[in-house]
Amino acid sequence: MTWRKAWARTWDDVRWCSDACRRRGRSAGDAALEERLLEALRAGRRGALVDPEQVLAGEREQVRSAARRLAAEGAVEVVQGGRVVDPSHARGPILVRLAG
Repeated sequence: MTWRKAWARTWDDVRWCSDACRRRGRSAGDAALEERLLEALRAGRRGALVDPEQVLAGEREQVRSAARRLAAEGAVEVVQGGRVVDPSHARGPILVRLAG
C-alpha cells in the first residue's frame, strides 16, 4: 500500500487501501511470504540484516508488504541507513532483522 495525500492525517491508522483489500484480507500467499522471510532471518546469525527482495521471489510491493505486516506484528524491524525506521514511510531499499 502506498501513501496517499487523503490519508495524511490518519496514515498510522490506515490498514487497508480499499474495501476490496479489506474483504480479501491476508491471503495464503501473503502468509507464505511472511513465513519464508522469517525462516531466512532465523537461519542467519542473530541480528543479521536481510534484504527481503533478495530472499523472497515475488513482486516488489508484495515482498515489502510482507515485511511491513511482520513489522506491525513486532516480529521484525525494518532498517534503512543503519537506523530502524517506520516501514510505512520507508522509501528506497530496506533491510529487515528479527526484532529484539
